[in-house]
Amino acid sequence: MRRSDREIKDKKQIEEFIAKEQIMRIAFYDNGEIYIVPVNYGYANDSGQYVFYFHGAKDGRKYELSKESPNIGFEIDGNYELLEADIACKYSARYQSIVGTGKISIVEDREEIISGLNTLMRQTSDKAKWQYSDEILNEVAVFRVNVDKISCKAK
Repeated sequence: MRRSDREIKDKKQIEEFIAKEQIMRIAFYDNGEIYIVPVNYGYANDSGQYVFYFHGAKDGRKYELSKESPNIGFEIDGNYELLEADIACKYSARYQSIVGTGKISIVEDREEIISGLNTLMRQTSDKAKWQYSDEILNEVAVFRVNVDKISCKAK
């Protein structure tokens, strides 16, 4: 990170930021092309390992790339505030952001599918336990991202 004075290393601060945001962007490398998709996510700390869950269809580009190309990048940003100035190039902003890399997989285990969906719904709705029909569980793809590297910065 170029501006180490803006780096946040405190795991509690990082987790608090992740826990309050709603959207992350997942970046895939697809045969020489970058494909970025925004997703709602749920966050879990699995014995010190950052883990993200999100859901989607069991077809399409995101689904296929998750099977074919598990190395991904991701980004979360928030706490944005415009800082105005009298000169155009002096405009700035306050913000916080996280970037990282990880491995994406499609969850196959029924209990982890339910747990992943509940993690997502807890982040989205603050309700931790939901009921899911067999029809929904059979139709939805639940994705898991195990984080390899993460960095957080704020201004």
